[in-house]
Amino acid sequence: AQWVKNMSQGRLSIQVYGANELVPAFESFEAVRQGTAQMSHGAAYYWAGKVPAGQFFSTVPFGMNTQQMNAWLIAGGGMKLWEDLYAPFNLIPFAAGNTGMQMGGWFNKMINSISDIQGLKMRIPGLGSKVINKAGGSGLATPGAEIYTNLERGVIDATEWIGPYHDYLKGFHKIAKYYYYPGWHEPGTVLELAVNKTAFEGLPADLQDIIRAGAARLNAQILAEFDAKNGEYLAKLINENHVNLLKFPDDVLATFKKYSEEVIEELISSNADAAKIYTSYTNFRKQISAWEDITTHAYNEALKG
Repeated sequence: AQWVKNMSQGRLSIQVYGANELVPAFESFEAVRQGTAQMSHGAAYYWAGKVPAGQFFSTVPFGMNTQQMNAWLIAGGGMKLWEDLYAPFNLIPFAAGNTGMQMGGWFNKMINSISDIQGLKMRIPGLGSKVINKAGGSGLATPGAEIYTNLERGVIDATEWIGPYHDYLKGFHKIAKYYYYPGWHEPGTVLELAVNKTAFEGLPADLQDIIRAGAARLNAQILAEFDAKNGEYLAKLINENHVNLLKFPDDVLATFKKYSEEVIEELISSNADAAKIYTSYTNFRKQISAWEDITTHAYNEALKG
């Protein structure tokens, strides 16, 4: 908000409200659509009930990572598909942040096999929630402000949030025993700025460009801050708080991947928008993955010696 005010020399001001101040946490999409607010910041998987296909513009279990998502949206045709999807809702989407690779979550029992997910109540949004359901658990999209209390009181048995920095600030290490990785369900979650189309088009062209520039700056800024802080707070969790850091067993990850493919197939077979978007998503991923195999992945292998 301050960036926009500065860039516009005070011509455009944004009044920021937190979750539940103006509208409940998961109702901001509808609030902006109706014009109660002119914009909101969130993630597309929270509105899956209204726009199921929108989940491809937040994150996909075992899907594209942050770098790949940014490339698809900015230069691979993804942004146009997102704009087309939101147009009937009188909304214009912008990529305005990315969490980077997330952690797998906090648990109060060890996950030694997929059977340990049976009966587990876990806070996890988006398509990852449906994967947990397939594994015999219950995936719940609990608002961020309610997670700690729900985990502490046993309303949920496990939770994922973001990464070491934000998880530490939430205090999950005080009430959960095991911290699992990798974040198979959110390999690079895009945060969205959704703007009311009527309000946006009512602005002069230069102020529209300032909003675009602000979103682009935020997209880079959030990722940089998360990456910088996560390394610092991972060390703090391990060295000062003695958190039990564990990797999901390979067979558990393989089963999660299998269920993820089933969840995606169910979505695209029942939703024409999802099928169209996923075709673009998968085609782009194949191309960029071939490039990364001989660059990023080869480099990482070389580092191992």
